[in-house]
Amino acid sequence: MTREFASTLEPATSLLNETGSWRTERPVFVDRLPPCNHACPAGENCQAWLYRAEEGDYHGAWEQIMVDNPLPAVMGRACYHPCETECNRAQVDEAVGIHAIERFLGDLAIRQGWNISLDRTESGRRVLVVGSGPSGLSAAYHLRRLGHSVTVMEAGPVAGGMMRFGIPKYRLPREVLDAEVRRLTALGIEIQTDAKVNDVVETMGEGGYDACFVAIGAHLAKRVDIPAPDAGKILDALGLLRQIETGSGGRNGEAPEGLHVGRRIVVYGGGNTAIDAARSARRLGSEAVIVYRRTRDRAPAHDFEIQEALEEGVQIHWLSTIKSMDEGQLTIEKMRLNTEGWPEPTGELETIPGDALILALGQDVDTSILGRIPDVTLRKDGIVEVDRNMMTGHPGIFAGGDMVPAERTITVAVGHGKKAAHCIDAYLNGTQHRPSPKHELADFSLLNTWYYNDADRTVQPVLGEIRRRTTFEEVVGGLDESTALFEARRCLSCGNCFECDNCFGVCPDNAIIKLGPGRRFEVNYDFCKGCGMCAEECPCGAIEMVPEAI
Repeated sequence: MTREFASTLEPATSLLNETGSWRTERPVFVDRLPPCNHACPAGENCQAWLYRAEEGDYHGAWEQIMVDNPLPAVMGRACYHPCETECNRAQVDEAVGIHAIERFLGDLAIRQGWNISLDRTESGRRVLVVGSGPSGLSAAYHLRRLGHSVTVMEAGPVAGGMMRFGIPKYRLPREVLDAEVRRLTALGIEIQTDAKVNDVVETMGEGGYDACFVAIGAHLAKRVDIPAPDAGKILDALGLLRQIETGSGGRNGEAPEGLHVGRRIVVYGGGNTAIDAARSARRLGSEAVIVYRRTRDRAPAHDFEIQEALEEGVQIHWLSTIKSMDEGQLTIEKMRLNTEGWPEPTGELETIPGDALILALGQDVDTSILGRIPDVTLRKDGIVEVDRNMMTGHPGIFAGGDMVPAERTITVAVGHGKKAAHCIDAYLNGTQHRPSPKHELADFSLLNTWYYNDADRTVQPVLGEIRRRTTFEEVVGGLDESTALFEARRCLSCGNCFECDNCFGVCPDNAIIKLGPGRRFEVNYDFCKGCGMCAEECPCGAIEMVPEAI
């Protein structure tokens, strides 16, 4: 008789074998919060869509992503994937390539023409969204799925915000961004371009809007006073990236015609924008040098982007600051770290050649459209103060993305848009948005990694070095179906039962009952003596031993 068959028998003939009264603690099946889900600023249920992907249900996996994030093909390229930084698999070999699988699903959806249907009937409410960057588009998407009519007003000539004007084409091809935007307009979202909003309250009144979400990106470059007789040779990094985007020519694999910033350019800064500016200048035919006042490990740019820049021939002067600029050269001062690890000047100067200086010292947000509203509070640094529901001091006006205190990344912005949409929906319905409570985190210590096969992380293809230096073609390639499927199957399903049958197999008392595919298990406590073998042997930490009630 098989165990599976035996477990379904009525225990009428074996009442003497009941052992439930022996227990001091009992096993309970639990759901824990995977660290990838916990780390995602967009609030994606990464484990859920990975589970569908590893089953080959790509459409279902994509639909699960779209519950939280309307831009998977974009996010799979431009997100810095904090989910992978926290992935428990990294303590076994390497983190699961979550971003690469998300990109595969996003690209597949574009090729297959997948679309999303509306979740709700029309509410009759109208919401204005100012700005078509990641936060604005995310808010518009979620508001539309909640049944509201949404109009996005964008000051620029085309939708995308900083995704288009701040991220180079070699990282985010424009046909990918355009396809994701088209899917949103297919839902009925209206996007008006060349539509700068100067007065939010007035625009809301004229359009009959019931609420507004303001999500203007950080487009204003910070400046620094550097002595230079020819200030025309000092540019800002965002201005350069915008010129590249809007210049003639400018298809995904080509540089704009006639755009040349100099034979040798110097970029001042150490963030991702500085790296993007230097790598873009290389593609325009310039030599590129980055000057940054701290060390590589203190640079705000992500290390993999620094490495890619070095591979493309960008030079970097660490622990250096620019003192002045003269015709064809710059004077830099070497720095040193003090006892507390902060850079301080040494007085040691040197000159380096440079035809142009590109400043990449951070960006500010133009908050003038909110500054004229008496109820809205702006901090000294220009950031907008919002409450826990992302609403400003003026009822019905919400703000997010780069405008509020937070890390300025695409993923954070998308998460802000989603949260704002639910808060706006609650506001329109006269209620308060209350996020669902979170489960306990699935720590690595709960896992039995012996269960899982060794499987090295799948490496994404990379464009050849010469083409990387001379074209704007996408540098990092995507996974195909076989490699995406393999990578998805590296997921450890941390904290949540995936029906491996380990508990069923090791239970010495035949107390674990299989409920069928997708329904998991239950425990027959009449026979369970609380030995804890099921919890000990669960590979994903989905069983907890709890004290027996007295």
